[in-house]
Amino acid sequence: MTFQSLNIEVFGADVVCASCVNAPSSKDTYEWLQAAIDRKFPNHQVTFTYIDFEKPIENERHQHIAKQIAEDEFFYPLVMINGEMIGEGYIQLKPVYTALEKYGYTE
Repeated sequence: MTFQSLNIEVFGADVVCASCVNAPSSKDTYEWLQAAIDRKFPNHQVTFTYIDFEKPIENERHQHIAKQIAEDEFFYPLVMINGEMIGEGYIQLKPVYTALEKYGYTE
């Protein structure tokens, strides 16, 4: 069975979200997610991308999402899988794993 290659995007910033007290930084969340997903789904093709919404962004879709974060429509870190928002603010593994399983990913 062939599985769809997935793109996981984590939008964040160097500064921890003010509403996310005691939560890890966006970059820490990105690295933690990458390690956890690679460990749970080692035989699947997942591409990870970190987007700092406070830095210049060339991709138009990323610019739109970054603007929404900057305007407080979303908390960060914001996690998206193939363009679908999976979580924001304090990220937990269960919703991320559930989303991956919807695409047919198994251990």
